Amino acid sequence: MNLKKHILCILVLVLISCKENNTSKDLALNSAESHSKIDNIEDKVSALLSKMTLEEKIGQMNQYNGFWNVTGPVPKEGDQAKKYDHLRKGYVGSMLNVRGVKDVRAVQKIAVEETRLGIPLIIGFDVIHGYETLSPIPIAESASWDLEAIKKSAEFAAKEASAAGINWTFAPMVDISRDARWGRVMEGAGEDPYLGCKIATARVKGFQSDDLSSHNSIAACAKHFAAYGFAESGRDYNTADVGTSTLNNIVLPPFKAAKDAGVRTFMNSFNELNGVPATGDKYLQRDILKEKWAFDGFVVSDWGSITEMIAHGHAKDGNHAAELAVNAGSDMDMESYLYVEELAKLVKEGKVDKKHIDDAARRVLRVKFELGLFDDPYKYLDENREKEVIGSQEIHDASLDMAKKSIVLLKNKNNLLPLKKEGQKIAVIGALASDKTSPLGSWRIAAKDNTAVSVLEGLNQYPGNTVTYAKGADVSIGKEEFAFEIKVNTTDKSEFNKAIQTAKQADVVVMVLGEHGFQSGEGRSRTELGLPGVQQELLEAIYKVNKNIVLVLNNGRPLTICWADENIPAIVEAWQLGTQSGNAIAQVLYGDYNPSGKLPMTFPRNVGQVPIYYNYKNTGRPSLPGPNVVFWSHYQDQKNGPLYPFGYGLSYTTFKYSNLKVSNTFTEDKKVTVSVDLTNTGKVKGKEVVQLYIRDMYASITRPVKELKGFELVELNPNETKTITLTLTEKELGFFDNQGEFLVEKGDFEIHVGGSSYTELSENFELK
Repeated sequence: MNLKKHILCILVLVLISCKENNTSKDLALNSAESHSKIDNIEDKVSALLSKMTLEEKIGQMNQYNGFWNVTGPVPKEGDQAKKYDHLRKGYVGSMLNVRGVKDVRAVQKIAVEETRLGIPLIIGFDVIHGYETLSPIPIAESASWDLEAIKKSAEFAAKEASAAGINWTFAPMVDISRDARWGRVMEGAGEDPYLGCKIATARVKGFQSDDLSSHNSIAACAKHFAAYGFAESGRDYNTADVGTSTLNNIVLPPFKAAKDAGVRTFMNSFNELNGVPATGDKYLQRDILKEKWAFDGFVVSDWGSITEMIAHGHAKDGNHAAELAVNAGSDMDMESYLYVEELAKLVKEGKVDKKHIDDAARRVLRVKFELGLFDDPYKYLDENREKEVIGSQEIHDASLDMAKKSIVLLKNKNNLLPLKKEGQKIAVIGALASDKTSPLGSWRIAAKDNTAVSVLEGLNQYPGNTVTYAKGADVSIGKEEFAFEIKVNTTDKSEFNKAIQTAKQADVVVMVLGEHGFQSGEGRSRTELGLPGVQQELLEAIYKVNKNIVLVLNNGRPLTICWADENIPAIVEAWQLGTQSGNAIAQVLYGDYNPSGKLPMTFPRNVGQVPIYYNYKNTGRPSLPGPNVVFWSHYQDQKNGPLYPFGYGLSYTTFKYSNLKVSNTFTEDKKVTVSVDLTNTGKVKGKEVVQLYIRDMYASITRPVKELKGFELVELNPNETKTITLTLTEKELGFFDNQGEFLVEKGDFEIHVGGSSYTELSENFELK
């Protein structure tokens, strides 16, 4: 009995000691208990906020990059030690680039078990087109026009990333861009706001699923708010200067679509707009996003963009930059360190209203509750799930499916494709044909080098032909130190002759040319859009000895390939398709998958046409008024039109559009019904994207010559006909004025339907 009393006394002393020395654990448990008794998330957030100090609230607004080897020794001095101290004090709300269950558990344990209130971290990562197993780059996925497939791709990316402990992705990028010089076009959905809205919705719903608290879901982030894709000269981070009509009708709609789809975070952009850096833009962040659109998630800065307002010439110093950013509505500071260092002082000085701190902290905490992190901070941290999910066959199969759907057939003269499966000698030429890293594309932080299936490997899965490989020429000659930029091979042609001799012996030549995966992406703008380095010379040299060439393009942006279009019989736009790249390309080349992709961006004839886009405005002099007249809107040395238009893409079968009908019942039921018959006139089953465009003939704000307002992906057997019906409502027929107000005006409209923006059929109707 005395022994039992003695043991009980020891236990009581231990508990008292734990409470005295680790009050954070006690408070965290009390907090968790109180949370469980409150059903409403807003009440839970309010209860927690009431316990937080000003510094702890600001801490929720602070995001640090993974700053030390979390399974190694604790940093003792310097900047890393300071960050570690902030983490233990609860002055860090989020960390990014910490991945893998072991490492995430280590930092989450500090936040939950060593801080005063035990508030869990939200763990962010750039899951752009997959985690370790990669799907095609986003512009390639957009070429599928298959919204369900795009949604599924994001679902599988979330599943794999969440298995590594991640619960927040900095995607989707919903920036519209018309300029292929800008390297980040690879990360978006192209040039059109309607298609961009649909894809933004699909990706948000894919990442977040129907239940954000599921362990397979991760919070999405709509970026970059706003106009980042309109950087002048296509030069990344450059100034954007757009009018209010372009802002309201082109730039903002995909962001609004993401918000309406339930996206939980936004990221502001590096550029300035109307003289104000987006990070410090109250009009964008507070007036539009938080007030007009009633967005209740949180806004994170882009990497260091708060402190960059000093370089912009908008902020005097770091203190001033923090003041401008938080007052403008930027809720979380990514890697500027300014909120945690300056905000408390700014509040005490009266330069920042405490309500802005409370609002920002509330927004961050709200998302953490929605993710279920307060119910179980370790819900994403299951080593067994990590092993089972990452790299699983299920995810590889999904990657292959998405890759095949992303390929666009640009040309197929004399039906050179699909290739015969037996009895042919095939020469495969180009360094990219054997490359197992470049097809992964840009934004592949968690993927391992040399894990993509190469085109050569994919073709070798078909044993009926004799395949011979020759490199011909390297695309690059190595990466620049620290920059991950590619040094283009502009001089080395030493292997041309071997490639020429190989091509001479072949029935068909498959040339895989284009950009290395690191030649597009953030910070990778180009002033020339042709095949980089000596590849064009290689293509022409091979053409001289064998004209039966299938050109397979690997690239992250539209390229200028006029010579190839004039001379090469078959051209396949294969982008950078991710882990299963080679298998997808081989299955398309051999006809086991009939290509159905359509371009989400216009391909220019040369870089002098850029920016070029299908939904342009007419001028007062849109066409040649008469013979020998030069005073109209044109170039002296090139056609106005593109090489390949938006929405363009061929198939191994052919389609006929007929019987277009427009039923104008708008005055009765507020809709216009458009129907068209589509017939597969070829010999194989195929898919076609039926595209509906409108033109508002006159309006208070001039409208483009064409605007995509509907589409449907249709699969038909040979000789099969289907009637496709699409509906136009006020949402499709209206537009935004220069004050951002939505208008639907009476007047005359043209309806265009076809397989690209160069539509085949048209009808008129009057909106009364």
